[in-house]
Amino acid sequence: MILRVILGDQLSHQITSLSDIDAARDMVLLCEVRNEATRVPHHKKKIAFIFSAMRHFAAELEAAGYRTRYIRYDAPDNAGSLTGELERAIEALSPEQIIVTEPSEYAVLKEVESWKTHFPIPLEIRDDNRFLCTKDTFATWAEGRKQLRMEFFYREMRRTYGILMEDDKPVGGQWNYDAENRKPAKSGLDIPATYLSEPDSITQEVLELVGREFSEHFGDLEPFHFAVTAAQAQQALEQFIRERLCHFGDYQDAMLQGEPWMYHSHLSFYINCGLLSPLECIQKVEQAYRDGLAPLNAAEGFIRQILGWREYVRGIYWLKMPDYVSENFLGAERPLPEFYWSAATKMNCLRQCVAETKANAHAHHIQRLMVLGNFALLAGLNPKEVNQWFWIVYADAYEWVELPNVSGMVLFADGGLLASKPYAASGAYINRMSDYCKGCSYKVSKKNGPDACPFNYLYWDFLIRQQDKLGANPRMGMPYRTLSKMDAAKVDLIRADSTRFLQAVDAGEIV
Repeated sequence: MILRVILGDQLSHQITSLSDIDAARDMVLLCEVRNEATRVPHHKKKIAFIFSAMRHFAAELEAAGYRTRYIRYDAPDNAGSLTGELERAIEALSPEQIIVTEPSEYAVLKEVESWKTHFPIPLEIRDDNRFLCTKDTFATWAEGRKQLRMEFFYREMRRTYGILMEDDKPVGGQWNYDAENRKPAKSGLDIPATYLSEPDSITQEVLELVGREFSEHFGDLEPFHFAVTAAQAQQALEQFIRERLCHFGDYQDAMLQGEPWMYHSHLSFYINCGLLSPLECIQKVEQAYRDGLAPLNAAEGFIRQILGWREYVRGIYWLKMPDYVSENFLGAERPLPEFYWSAATKMNCLRQCVAETKANAHAHHIQRLMVLGNFALLAGLNPKEVNQWFWIVYADAYEWVELPNVSGMVLFADGGLLASKPYAASGAYINRMSDYCKGCSYKVSKKNGPDACPFNYLYWDFLIRQQDKLGANPRMGMPYRTLSKMDAAKVDLIRADSTRFLQAVDAGEIV
């Protein structure tokens, strides 16, 4: 008998650890374990989503005739760790071999690798076939390159999989239509609802468990409407293609108050835990374009996020771990402000994004990058604390995806390995791409003073503080030329406003 271990983010019937299973003999082990649920204090809705999806997946395996050993979180004899539960399973079942698909996170991989010496049973760790670029393939692509830019990696992936290609050329003559995907928000948009699923008895039981066992964790537990099965996730994919894909490209960077979902797909929840295949999502969106159901800028923009960005950040993660977690190129040390948890701030953009994160365990990529992340960059927040926050609060966040996005894209903590420049912006960008500034206590049109938008002076203060490290960056040439022309009085105002504001942040005042 072979014991086949399935982790909580490997909920695919096509996962490699199940590829040659003998239904009559083998056993599948799934565990809700304390050290994973509390490695960081995850959002309540995130824990409920993963536990419910795991329980539904186990039920599907059993219905298909497979033998399962499922350990619930509140089982009285739950060992509290994956290794502890494996030890109990070995004692009870005496398997001849253990098979597991490679974990997606570094710490979990190290735990799994320790089983080779911890248990006197052969262990096979198989490649994860839910990713489209192996770690070795990415490392080969990266070898010898001075810059590891996603755009060039993405083109190789397009060629490899033949996605949006005509012969060896990109459909439409361009590889990237990002320039067409930046329409600002406007009122009157008819934005369809995101996918909504009514919790069944399994999910209701999980919600009660999470409410009882994780009451101190961040986030709203209900209403809960995530897909928790592969069939439901397929419905979410089809609904996105049918109702929102056509406008996704135009408005993917737009933000509107009271519209947390916009035209985004919200499929990363399901792709990252195995309920959806990334290649299937890509191919269905490509087919929608070819069938005339969506414009090229929408289809290409969606595909770039999965075939390009998702695979790229995973490659960076494994290429640079474990040292990547300690990167702090800009020397940022400020603690994470309390308003990242409470939303108690007079900055309406941050208040909206934190409140929506608390409610939904979701915020779209521009909210994460250009509001929540932009403030963290400008204020010099400690990368470890910012990384942990992003890992905790989003239901699609695992370390492999959040760490490169936060340390590389958001905070420039890796010194430019991932991004060619810091994504710093003043309040003008937020005002252009959202309606947040209309309901703010601060005035985005003002550059200095107590009622000026803090993003305005913090932007220039950031450039001043980091000039030694960023001044020679060719993509920062324009703002630094502008800075060089500022008179001393203007620079003094920027510094004074920034010092006053950041001291108030440090003191825990409502800013």
